[in-house]
Amino acid sequence: MTTAEILHLLQNGDIDLEGLLPWSSNYTFLARVHQDDAETLAVYKPRQGERPLWDFTQGTLCQRERAAYLVSEVIGWGVVPTTVMREGPHGVGSLQLFIEHDPECHYFTFEGETAFRTQLQQIALLDIVINNADRKGGHILLQESENCTNEARLWAIDHGVCFHSQYKLRTVVWEFAGTPIPDELRADLERLRSKLLSESSTNAIDLKKQLDESEMVALLKRVDQLTKHGLFLEPGPSRHYPWPPV
Repeated sequence: MTTAEILHLLQNGDIDLEGLLPWSSNYTFLARVHQDDAETLAVYKPRQGERPLWDFTQGTLCQRERAAYLVSEVIGWGVVPTTVMREGPHGVGSLQLFIEHDPECHYFTFEGETAFRTQLQQIALLDIVINNADRKGGHILLQESENCTNEARLWAIDHGVCFHSQYKLRTVVWEFAGTPIPDELRADLERLRSKLLSESSTNAIDLKKQLDESEMVALLKRVDQLTKHGLFLEPGPSRHYPWPPV
């Protein structure tokens, strides 16, 4: 299926729950989405299944999943699987395309691989931009990863605790810390800022619906800092790794 077909299916297809996904902090379901002859697996995270957090507004984690996808699309990197907000069997929540992957292949199994360098740089920058508070190694998937070959592409998932207006970056991807951002990625960030300020970008307009005003202001500030200094962030003074790391 094309990206447009996947988006249409996720937005409009019937949802059948296959069961709960293990090890999730919140209620997370594997779902089968189907319409006519089209079908796909997806990850459904209902708002009412979110565990309360002291620092994130209750009921907004699913919106942050959608927001991370929108930033990935606006910037043109496509590293977050297609994600929509819609009504499901347990109420409104995020519905994200399920990526077939080998769970034994994760960030720590391909860290430093030359073939994945640009994709990992994109994910590292995305995490800085969206202020990801929980980038575990297992949140970077290698699609079609038989034997962890270098022919597959990477995907970034689990973005429920992102976009806080205060600095909360916790990630395992520090291999680029303090190094210059490649010119082409820096240009992407500059275009991202322009589109976020534009009233003509549908995804940028949708993004503003998922976040509050202070979070949007902080998002733009982080993009400005990256483009101004041109360097990948270095670890901050507070805890900068998630736990567990995978």
